[in-house]
Amino acid sequence: MDTPDIALGAIWYLAFLFSTTCHEAAHALAAKWGGDLTAFEGGQVTLNPVPHIQRSPFGMVVVPILSFLLGGWMIGWASAPYDPSWQRRHPHRGAWMALAGPAANFTLMLLAAGAIRGGIAMGQFAPPASISGFSELALSSAGEQTFVTSALSIFFVLNLLLGTFNLLPVPPLDGHAGVMLLMPEKLALRYLDFIQEGSFAMIGLLIAWTAFGRIFNFVFELSVRLLYFG
Repeated sequence: MDTPDIALGAIWYLAFLFSTTCHEAAHALAAKWGGDLTAFEGGQVTLNPVPHIQRSPFGMVVVPILSFLLGGWMIGWASAPYDPSWQRRHPHRGAWMALAGPAANFTLMLLAAGAIRGGIAMGQFAPPASISGFSELALSSAGEQTFVTSALSIFFVLNLLLGTFNLLPVPPLDGHAGVMLLMPEKLALRYLDFIQEGSFAMIGLLIAWTAFGRIFNFVFELSVRLLYFG
């Protein structure tokens, strides 16, 4: 039996909550390993979603639910605090901290992909003849959408989306800090000064929102082809 819409909404939200919590906890843990205890002392190095919701209730609760009701899929945000002076002293460590969040999302995506491939290999799942929705990347062996296949499909797509979006190299997304790994530290400091002195956050979000649709269409199609390769 196909998964009802109310159950799909619950799966989307649980997947979003867990994926975003992992993303922010990865930021906080990488910062702790790099010597910045700000997020650790704020209780962000945890897979408990409550501290992350308390820090960003609008992005963790209101926006995800509204985006699902309006568009049938979920987006939102959270944040982990860090010490800007630590980032200036260690720009490469700051870059690793920024990249840790998307890395967590891509790890979850790969785990979901492994489960889907494993289910197909064992005859429990079947690939769809065509993809008409983000929750239908895998079907049961009977060709139906179930709670398990829907959950794995959503985990795959949502974490691919979160990881890809946050890697865009524009402020305030993680990719804009991650590019500092490609720079000598002196150049990275000049880059930080340029970004922090300008008001680029709104411009960056506008660029990301405008360009992401085309980027994600390509990334999604490529990822699905790799998922079902062979």
